[in-house]
Amino acid sequence: MSRIMAADIVVVGGGAAGFAAALEAAELGAEVLVLEKLSETGGSSAMSGGCLAFAGTDMQREQGIEDNAALLASDLKQLGGGVADDALIDVYAEYQLETYGWLKAHGQVFASGLEASSGQSVPRVHTLDPADLVRLLAARCRATGKVTLLTGTAARRLLRDAAGGRVTGLLAEGPDGAFEIQARRGVILASGGFSRNPELLRQFAPACEHAVFVGGDGNVGDGLRMAWALGADMRDMAQIKGTFGKHPTDELNNHSCLCVYKGAIAVNQDGHRFVNESLSYKLLGEACLRQPYGTAFQLLDASIMANGDNEVRILDFERRLEEGLFIQADTLEELARQIEVPEMVLLKTVANYNGFVDAGEDPEFSRRHLVHNHGALRRIETAPFYAYPSTAAVYGTYCGLRVDPQMHVIDVFDERIEGLLAAGEVVGGFHGNAYMTGSALGKALIFGRVAARTAVAE
Repeated sequence: MSRIMAADIVVVGGGAAGFAAALEAAELGAEVLVLEKLSETGGSSAMSGGCLAFAGTDMQREQGIEDNAALLASDLKQLGGGVADDALIDVYAEYQLETYGWLKAHGQVFASGLEASSGQSVPRVHTLDPADLVRLLAARCRATGKVTLLTGTAARRLLRDAAGGRVTGLLAEGPDGAFEIQARRGVILASGGFSRNPELLRQFAPACEHAVFVGGDGNVGDGLRMAWALGADMRDMAQIKGTFGKHPTDELNNHSCLCVYKGAIAVNQDGHRFVNESLSYKLLGEACLRQPYGTAFQLLDASIMANGDNEVRILDFERRLEEGLFIQADTLEELARQIEVPEMVLLKTVANYNGFVDAGEDPEFSRRHLVHNHGALRRIETAPFYAYPSTAAVYGTYCGLRVDPQMHVIDVFDERIEGLLAAGEVVGGFHGNAYMTGSALGKALIFGRVAARTAVAE
């Protein structure tokens, strides 16, 4: 292991968080080395739904949507359920609009429509192609002339100064074997979560045993474990939940379908509703896994089906209908027979729900809106009728290292691990009990930039 490399900042992970951190650092004048252990960059970021939660944007103003950082922060704190770190939410709210402008300045184009989704009081889902986003950031990094990317190169262990304990670099392993990398200003962990690590999932997410697990092949928790070995504290490890809306047998489309956010109801195999369908899809997923067989059906009619949005993957009903994933019938009785749910029970469930919509009150589950605090409820009454089989999928672990607002990693004694920062999915404490659509990809970009600024300044 005679080879030694060096850079001002070493970034572990070639996804959205890693490239956002690298680009920000390079634009501030730092020399950056990015490690990606797989042969291709992108990770879970490139596989995501491509949603970003921004507030107060020009797109919103053009469409007459009133939103601001304060409402965004309020929604995030409500979703966090008292578990999330308010200081991290405030960082997100403070820098999100700037990051939106930064992306546009670098050439990012967003889809024209805006939607309200999980945890949002107004439409603030800004949609893009996530794989294109990562490619764009990587290209901008290359254009600076200050960022070196090593693919097929894994970080193995963090290195510390023997005297002061500061992280000074890491041991890596590439195609030519092991070597050392020195980081003059710091190491930024942007290595993702651990949705592909059965051992860690059994340890931290036993309630998700029957969920479907989706994520980048490299998401095995190596960054988390490297920091853990140095005494890093962790947050939200008990908050891992699957996302509702994943078709149980569809192996081609990894994204959830959220008909409930356009007016559908969720019923179990017995034909009963079991949850307030406007909740965060993390909470819906948690409730779904408690149902018989860990599955449910999203039940909707023609008017709700027509209200999907083909530009937003989680609301693209038309594509899934064309792929034969919806079960369709001219009557509710026929639909009940097809999905093997008791006919009379399902008819009563729908009739009761329509009555709740007319009365403006849902005494069973207190649903008042389509999603979070947005949208008027819809009756289910117009043929044809549809059912979308759904279970919960763990797309990301949304928990991990404890960080302060500057993205320093904090140890179990409430002290900084000097020279070590983190961003993206490897960070815990931001989401808390539930989840807002677009906040994971948003967190990757925003926290990546903040971590870079901190590393450069120090």
